[in-house]
Amino acid sequence: MKNISSALLISALAFNYSCITMKTNDVKQEIPVPDASLSSNPFMKKSKLQYEAPEFDKIKNEHFKPAFEFGLKQHDAEILKIANNSETATFENTIVALEKSGEVLKRAVTIFSNLTSANTNPTLQALDEEYAPIFAAHSDKMYLNENLYNRIKSITDSGLDSESKRLLQFYKQNFEIAGANLSAADKEKLKQVNQEMASLSTQYSNKLLEARKEGGFIIDNVKELDGLSADEIAAAASDAKTAGKEGKYLLALQNTTQQPVLQNLTNRATREKVFKASWMRAEKGGNSDTRETIEKLAKLRLKKAQILGKKSFAEWKLQDQMAKNPDAAVKLMNQLATPAVETARREAKDIQDLIDQQKGGFKLEPWDWNFYAEQVRKAKFDLDENQIKPYFEITTVLEKGVFFAAEKFYGLTFKKRTDLPVYHPDVVTYEVFDHDGKSLAIYYLDFYTRDSKNGGAWMSNFVEQSYLLGTKPVIVNCYNYQKPAAGKPSLISYDDVTTIFHEFGHSIHGMFASQKYPSLSGTNVPRDFVEFPSQINEHWALDPVVLKNYAIHYETKQPIPQALVDKIKNAATFNQGYMTTELVSAAALDMDWHSVTNEGQLLPVLDFEKQSLNNHGFNLSTVPPRYHTPYFAHIWGGGYSAGYYAYLWSETLDSDAWEWISKNGGLTRENGDRFRKHILSVGNSVDLNQAFRDFTGHDPDIKPLLRNRGFIK
Repeated sequence: MKNISSALLISALAFNYSCITMKTNDVKQEIPVPDASLSSNPFMKKSKLQYEAPEFDKIKNEHFKPAFEFGLKQHDAEILKIANNSETATFENTIVALEKSGEVLKRAVTIFSNLTSANTNPTLQALDEEYAPIFAAHSDKMYLNENLYNRIKSITDSGLDSESKRLLQFYKQNFEIAGANLSAADKEKLKQVNQEMASLSTQYSNKLLEARKEGGFIIDNVKELDGLSADEIAAAASDAKTAGKEGKYLLALQNTTQQPVLQNLTNRATREKVFKASWMRAEKGGNSDTRETIEKLAKLRLKKAQILGKKSFAEWKLQDQMAKNPDAAVKLMNQLATPAVETARREAKDIQDLIDQQKGGFKLEPWDWNFYAEQVRKAKFDLDENQIKPYFEITTVLEKGVFFAAEKFYGLTFKKRTDLPVYHPDVVTYEVFDHDGKSLAIYYLDFYTRDSKNGGAWMSNFVEQSYLLGTKPVIVNCYNYQKPAAGKPSLISYDDVTTIFHEFGHSIHGMFASQKYPSLSGTNVPRDFVEFPSQINEHWALDPVVLKNYAIHYETKQPIPQALVDKIKNAATFNQGYMTTELVSAAALDMDWHSVTNEGQLLPVLDFEKQSLNNHGFNLSTVPPRYHTPYFAHIWGGGYSAGYYAYLWSETLDSDAWEWISKNGGLTRENGDRFRKHILSVGNSVDLNQAFRDFTGHDPDIKPLLRNRGFIK
């Protein structure tokens, strides 16, 4: 995913900054400059590294607070100068000035938010909780500043180029969505709500990180790990040792409900314990229980929406998305829910039949699904996941798969860099070169899970592209794969392979950014569009030319045999009922939490979730939602609140566009250049519905998505 959690923290700082309201319009404002005490602080000036890549070898915990304090003061002064300018408002002296402001603050907050996601520590967590409400208040000062809003409203788009017109419209809309038209009394109410929400979201993220760390399942007897490979067992032993549990085995939790090890663990009791450890990680009472925080957040989000004149938070949130309103999002979910559940029921019957044939003597439970589904897949398609994994060594997948596809489709090349400092020893760095050989971007990659890292996988920018600011993209992808024991290969599943292609799709979206203004650059697009380029990139994982290049057996060095490739393709729609149901049920759950119109509808967390799933017909106990409410980080700690449907919306775009690519030659430079021109390079500088039509020649159609998932022929 695109890391919206960090984007939340800097949303107002990346392109919209705050100010202190003043009554007079003719005050001369002095912009502060750093004093001698800040001379060694790396955030006070641009990095001297290529493309302003972060100087991680110089950045220390103690640098953040002084940078925040100075950055806030400097930025306040810059915005005062803009808001209270006695000259007539123009695009240059108002909008462009806003785009250029807040340099020190943005630099510090960008690195801070990335580190709190990928390599946090108690000091950074405390700072995060301290400054979340301060940054929220800082944002509100701008959005709710009458002088500044009136200046923006007074600017006409006459004589502006198309991107500048888009930016002016973008600012006007964002101010109005944020409450610029509210009365003075309602503005004060909104400020308080926003600060409380910011604090709670940060508290939630810190609680969840602790819950995931504490929730890791400790096993004493290695026999309970029967079914796992020797390397996986060695990695579990290594993780336990790192956690101070030498001689034991630790199965660390991933972000999702289902855990990868459940596919192979033969001991049913162990599977049940692992599943329940995952499911109950954040609802066990104590400091890592997130439920009370969630209930407070849900009430505050409803209150915010009502202050802003909307019936629900979802109605407020979707105004600037492609869907525009909750009804459109729900309509899409409903089109998928019925065939998904029907298919999942048939899949469950196949699994129960297998259990009965084996005289298991028990009813299928969620911790059994992946274990027996794998057996059904073997029986139906003669495909064994353990046959596949030896062909998917993680670095080979990256360099000979993901990078190779980017070279074939877009003409990109990559060079490993060892001279750039990194924030953790596991991080590797590459320089990216365009088709003409010119340097395009710097790319960081962080593969392995650790206690200091949020769960899941994401892309973030360290530096965004902007012709106005003279910056090029500096991008990071983070994952949470289990680090192998020393000297062992890092072998991953095919699902993990597609995740690497997916996240790189976000990165390439950022790399191809070609905008003047940072606010409209790269992945700064609506949630329900941002997943489209990443999902398109997933398809290259199975392209025959690409697959043969990267699916190399780590021991024999032989490419994957065609017979195994055929099995993977034949099984492409296997288990789609389950996978779609867990995804759509999570999206529906998110939308329900944010569609309440009065507090009386907000039941305790677990009761609300149960009611929501039943109301939508997701009453298959064997198919839990992909994220259970207490650890649904996308919507409580990230920026996908009322927006998890975006994956489905984007997948509709993806499936339709992929059908066009497939029918027009597939992996060709001509198609890559077309996709880059119409989709990847435009950022948010054009109407994105029109951008899709420009690429495919028609409006999006859901039928390709239904076909891809095997729901229709």
